[in-house]
Amino acid sequence: MIPVLIMNAILVVIAILLVVAEKYLVTYGECKITINKEKILTINGGSSLLSCFAENKIFIPSACGGKATCGYCKIEVLSGGGHILPTEEVFISRQDRLKGVRLACQVKVKNDLEVLISPDLLNAQEIKVTVVKITDLTSDIKHVFLRVDEPASVKFKPGQYMQFKIPEMDEFRAYSVASPPSQETIMELIVRLVPGGLCSTYIHEALDINDQITLTGPFGDFYLRDESPRNIICIGGGCGMAPIRSILHHLKEKGMSRKVMYFFGARSKKDLFFTEELFSLSRQFPNFRYVPALSEPRPQDAWKGETGLITQVVERIMPEGGYTEAYLCGPPPMIDASIQVLRQKGVEEIYIYYDKF
Repeated sequence: MIPVLIMNAILVVIAILLVVAEKYLVTYGECKITINKEKILTINGGSSLLSCFAENKIFIPSACGGKATCGYCKIEVLSGGGHILPTEEVFISRQDRLKGVRLACQVKVKNDLEVLISPDLLNAQEIKVTVVKITDLTSDIKHVFLRVDEPASVKFKPGQYMQFKIPEMDEFRAYSVASPPSQETIMELIVRLVPGGLCSTYIHEALDINDQITLTGPFGDFYLRDESPRNIICIGGGCGMAPIRSILHHLKEKGMSRKVMYFFGARSKKDLFFTEELFSLSRQFPNFRYVPALSEPRPQDAWKGETGLITQVVERIMPEGGYTEAYLCGPPPMIDASIQVLRQKGVEEIYIYYDKF
C-alpha cells in the first residue's frame, strides 16, 4: 500500500500539472464580457474576470491580489460564470448567491459572460502619487502625505478608501483617506504597522520622501450621507480614525450644522493622536463633541477622562438616538458590539454605516 504521505505528494504534483496545463495548453479563444448591458470587452479567454478588468482599466477592489482571501472583488455575474467555487462560499451569503454575486478573482473567462458592476466602481481610476511627507503619530502609526500627480486632482466621498499598490508587486492594500474631499491634490493616509503585514511593513520601513506610488480608487460604500439632516455618532479606534477624520473635516468646512459626537477608543494615552486637533474642533463648534476613552490607562497617564471599552462609554454617555445615524470603523468585534449598543439607544440599523477591517 502506498503510504499516505506519498499519495498526498502525488496528488499535489498532479494538481500543479493540471494548473500549468490549463494555463499554457488550454485556450478558450475570443470571449466577450458585457458590463451593465452597455459596455462590451473583447478579450482572449483563460484569465480571471479580475485580471481582465484590470487590463482594461476597470479597477475592482482586491486587497489580496486575487487570492480569494479578502472577499472585496464582489460583482454580479448574470450569465456565463459557471458554478460558485468553494473558495468563494465563505464570502457570499445565501441571498447574494441567489443574485449571482461572485468573486471576480475566482471567475475564469472561458466563454461569453454578462456582469453587473456598481457605477461607482466604474468611476474608479489609477492614480499616480508622490510621497511628500511622513510623520509618526504613535509608535506604530504613520501619517503619510501623498501629492496627486496624475490625474491632476482626485474626487472622492468623505469616508471612502484607496488601494495602495506595493511597488514591484501585484499586491494591493486598502487604506481610507484621512483628508477631506476638498483637498484634491494632497491625500493623507493613516497606516498602522501590522506584524507580518506586507504593505504596512513596506510603508513603515521602506517608504520614503519622493517615492512614486500607484493608487486605485476611490472605493467603498462607507461614506458620509451628506444630504441627511440627522445627528451623527462616530465610533472608532486606531486607524479607524482615518475615514472619520475625513468626515469631520468635511463637516467642519460645511459649518458643522449637524450635531456630532465622536467616541474614540485607545488602550493608553500613548495610543491617542490628533487629540488637540479634535478638542480644538469641539471648541470651535459647539455642535461637535469629542470623547476619547482609555481601556487600560497607565498610572503615568494621569488620565481624568473616560475609561473602559469604547462601547461601554457610548452606552453611558450617548443620549437616546431616534434621529441619529452612525459611522463605525474598526475591527469586527468592536463594530458588532457598537451596533448592539446603538440599537438599544434607538438608532435604526438602516442608519448604521460601518467599515470592518
